[in-house]
Amino acid sequence: MGKIAIIKTGGKQYKVKEGDTIKIEKLSTEPGKKVKFLTLMIADTDGASLELGKPNLGEKVEAEVLKEGKGKKVLVVKYKNKTRYKKTTGHRQNYTQVKIDKIA
Repeated sequence: MGKIAIIKTGGKQYKVKEGDTIKIEKLSTEPGKKVKFLTLMIADTDGASLELGKPNLGEKVEAEVLKEGKGKKVLVVKYKNKTRYKKTTGHRQNYTQVKIDKIA
């Protein structure tokens, strides 16, 4: 029996449980440091209990920063028909990889 939580960081929401490793938007911390996330919901995996925040529960999820890096390249293509116009650019998004240690 474990717990799952919905956290919010970088304008996105993630469903996590203890021991998960996730990639999130880049944080301004070094690898090896601990971070806490704003928690929107905590529930047991068997459905016995559920805590909902109105609007949140505070910082109840703790994680360790593993590494920072860049994601895979995303190609952006602009094309106009019958005008010989085609432009291709690329983008690599920075990310931070974290491991969920504890859900309070």
